[in-house]
Amino acid sequence: MEDRMRITFDRSLETGDAEIDGQHRELFNRIDQLLASSRERRSREEVEQMLTFLGDYVVHHFAAEERMMAQADYPALEVHRAEHVRFVHEFTLLYREFKAEGPTTLFIIRVGNRVTNWLREHIYRTDRTFVEHQKTRR
Repeated sequence: MEDRMRITFDRSLETGDAEIDGQHRELFNRIDQLLASSRERRSREEVEQMLTFLGDYVVHHFAAEERMMAQADYPALEVHRAEHVRFVHEFTLLYREFKAEGPTTLFIIRVGNRVTNWLREHIYRTDRTFVEHQKTRR
């Protein structure tokens, strides 16, 4: 295996909600595995399976967050949901790119940069705000 930079979930990304943080850890782990599979030129089918799982997991995670927000009467739910919709759209475009061209170097860069940067920004800015809202309601 080549020496590579790993995509990891670190303590700075913790929101303080165990369920959300656990799902975020899983997302980062799966993104890291997807990128490793792509870089190591594993079979297209294996990379596609990982990409499909990641897409499904993202939808599951977003739905869980949105349910929590609805239960907490979170006033920014619709804004948060709109961010999720934009991300799913971006992910769909990356999936289509993969289907058309395979795990190219550009695909690896886009997943590594766009997906992880979006998730980090979303966690820092939006998910933490929700968790703070939850804490004030307890």
